[in-house]
Amino acid sequence: MSDSPQGSGSLDRWTFSAAVFAIVAVSIPLVLAHDRAGALVQAVYDSMTSNFGILYLWYGIAALVFLLYLGFGRFRNVRLGPAESRPEFSTPSWVAMLFCAGIGAGLLYWAVIEWAYYIEAPPFGLEPRSAAATEWAASYGLFHWGVTAWAFYCLPALAIAYPFYVRKEPHLRLSTGCLAYLPGGCNSARGRMIDFLYMINLIGGTGTSLGLSTPMIAASFSELSGIPHDFLLEVLVVVFCVGIFGTSAWLGLEKGFRKLADFNMWLALTLLFFVLAVGPTLFILKTGTNSIGLVLQNFIRMNTWTDPITNSRFVEDWTIFYWAWWTAYGPFVGIFVTRISYGRTIREVIFGMLVYGSLGAAVFFMVFGNYALHLELNDLLQVTRIMAEQSESAAIAQIFQSLPLGQLALAAFLVVAVVFLATTYDSASFTLASVSTYAMHAGENPARWLRVFWACALGVLPLVLMFIDGGLKVILSTTIIVSLPLLAVGYFMATSLLKMLREDHPLS
Repeated sequence: MSDSPQGSGSLDRWTFSAAVFAIVAVSIPLVLAHDRAGALVQAVYDSMTSNFGILYLWYGIAALVFLLYLGFGRFRNVRLGPAESRPEFSTPSWVAMLFCAGIGAGLLYWAVIEWAYYIEAPPFGLEPRSAAATEWAASYGLFHWGVTAWAFYCLPALAIAYPFYVRKEPHLRLSTGCLAYLPGGCNSARGRMIDFLYMINLIGGTGTSLGLSTPMIAASFSELSGIPHDFLLEVLVVVFCVGIFGTSAWLGLEKGFRKLADFNMWLALTLLFFVLAVGPTLFILKTGTNSIGLVLQNFIRMNTWTDPITNSRFVEDWTIFYWAWWTAYGPFVGIFVTRISYGRTIREVIFGMLVYGSLGAAVFFMVFGNYALHLELNDLLQVTRIMAEQSESAAIAQIFQSLPLGQLALAAFLVVAVVFLATTYDSASFTLASVSTYAMHAGENPARWLRVFWACALGVLPLVLMFIDGGLKVILSTTIIVSLPLLAVGYFMATSLLKMLREDHPLS
């Protein structure tokens, strides 16, 4: 199946309509059966992680090995564009944009409190709250947000960018990365199905991210303003954030997203430095250094640990969940990184994403997470009790309130969280608009109205997920359910990219 050619930039009605229908088809049953939907989603999640979770572990290992092969191999200096082309954006702006797109407010949520889950239920059969469990609690987040995680993002970025910039494929879509397997092109039936899978995953993945971030932002605002934290406030937060990233989407990459990303990175770095300076500096630095050593020494074990004897579900509930989240987000980040990576070499993209991305996430975990851990260990703030008796979001707000100038620190955290969320959804709306555009050439952007439409539509599923019974667990479970088919797409992307590189750069 292939449509007749249309003008560049015109709406791809089939892909657009299918994605809109999917949002409606998923949201309505969840609302009508909100009391039963949570249990059903959880049951599907448990079944899929138990039976297919190991596929995510092997996919992560394979993606990382493949990228290292490209980064050190003979294709490392191949440029994404003509041989004389140079990057469109400076390296600091490029790093800020890929970090804001790939991480977003979810990093702020997990960096502050992820250790609290591990200290109570540690990996490797350790005794809860023991010295070893505490060390691993401070370390495991660095692994889950490290180089393997960024490999899930980098593979689609290269697979899409090469045919888009070098082969001049006029479609900025996930199917572009599988071009060697699409004899009818991106607008063939196979290509349309791949792009439809991508859109469903992005909608589900962003629903997870906004579903996590919205209560955190609402709790921080409630703590500052005294307004009660309830479902209405969370709805207003979603509407407010949609308004921000809708405006940014309207302004475009140069005037909107890049300036937001640059501003937010400076504000986030300032907040990190403030917490490091006024908090327990030596504890943060010593624990962070120890965590880096633990992860480096056990990197292979952590990538391959399946817990086959005790079956504690640590791997299924955390590592596989994260790998599924990165899988769902990978094509979205890949499309966006493609758009901002014109003129860069394959090596620059690989090591820029793996190194800068991992280091950036590690800094957040080491500073924010270890400050919160210090409060818990020294009975200055009972973080785990607040999480159990109130909520995770309330704990995060009170952690920042405990700092000197706590109101100011919490206000800065609130702004960083809102802008991180806005930049993530701005880039998500950009990629959804790209996929639902019939043809788009290098340097072009999707229509403004289409970007704004997707910015608004992305707010629907998170509201639905927050409405149904089951809370956080249901929000997390939706990710792995929608991401499984993309593992097969990842194989086709890797082999398609390698096939094109070998054709265009044969051994002499």
